Amino acid sequence: MTNNNRVILIVLDSVGIGSAPDAAHYGDEGAATLPHIGSAVGGLHLPIMESMGLGNIPGLIPDGKPIAGVNPAENPIASFGVMQEVSEGKDTITGHWEIAGLKMVPGFSYFPPDPPSFPAELTAEFEKRTGRNIIGNRAASGTQIMDELGEEHMKTGAWIAYTSADSVFQIASHVDIIPLKELYRACEIARELCDPYRTGRVIARPFRGTPGNFERTLDRKDYVFRPDEPFITEAVKAAGHSVCAVGKIDDILAHRGLTDSNHTGSTELSQQALVEFTNKITHGLIFANFIDFDMNFGHRRDPEGYADALAQTDQWLGGYLPLLNKDDVLIVTADHGNDPTFKGTDHTREYVPLLVYRPGQPGRNLGPRVGFYDIAQSIASFFGLDPMTRGKSFL
Repeated sequence: MTNNNRVILIVLDSVGIGSAPDAAHYGDEGAATLPHIGSAVGGLHLPIMESMGLGNIPGLIPDGKPIAGVNPAENPIASFGVMQEVSEGKDTITGHWEIAGLKMVPGFSYFPPDPPSFPAELTAEFEKRTGRNIIGNRAASGTQIMDELGEEHMKTGAWIAYTSADSVFQIASHVDIIPLKELYRACEIARELCDPYRTGRVIARPFRGTPGNFERTLDRKDYVFRPDEPFITEAVKAAGHSVCAVGKIDDILAHRGLTDSNHTGSTELSQQALVEFTNKITHGLIFANFIDFDMNFGHRRDPEGYADALAQTDQWLGGYLPLLNKDDVLIVTADHGNDPTFKGTDHTREYVPLLVYRPGQPGRNLGPRVGFYDIAQSIASFFGLDPMTRGKSFL
């Protein structure tokens, strides 16, 4: 293995491809993000991912649904497979951690959706230590609760605290009412208080604007529960390789095993950062998350916007692939589903696609993979590291 080897790992946030075998346990039987979006918009236009083998993947899923507009490739330029999550949960942290080599059993705990969602002792201590009261205290869509309680927050200075179907304690505040530094400090306090409850994430949700015209800023920060096991990033870094994080990966991995990061708040900015790291580092791992699919279109149940975002990323991939050299490996996958045609507004328990591109090498069928952690094992194998605890390499 030379020092010019790189793995570029891109997580298309929420781009699931069909109901997982245990989807019914999560109330998600029948969800299928990519196939349903394709049907809803009259067909997707993804020529680059089609050439990589995206259209071949539904055939690997029992009763898999085809993706309208994305045909199977006779000679795909990338290897293709499908992965089934084994950890308990269907949230961002669980999916990314499994990709990074962990298995979350038991999974995270969840707060009840109806008010009050948070235990009284938790909210009392949080209010005492931050010096502000909270409003909300229930499960809600972030944009909805911002519109509902934003004006009251501006008048009272109280935190907007809410949860969702994920294991989260989210705190929203207006940037003109509470400085970002104070919001971030409140999240650090909440993270400490939420640890005994095994809460996956505390999320800072700053916003701006006036009543009726609120909008989130790009200054979101995630504060995650810290696992006992090491991530693949830590093993790669310990071997002397660069490990660069793009998007929200730094927060998701609790900044563990990283040599550099660019924390962006949108897919477009993540794509720019990924190109910059690709042109900068000669060996190592670049781990990126493209967030818009989930944040802007899945949760908001917008299949048309989701389809446009997929087309933009496909076009970007067309310009990105030529930047890779013959020793590089590009892995494209997802962390869970978020079917915008499905009931509710939350993530869906789905299989995720797996595309593995190696310039100049023909694609092959990687088949169904049980465990997202096959990616971590493959990265360990690629860099000649000691095997991870679990998973089978596909390289």
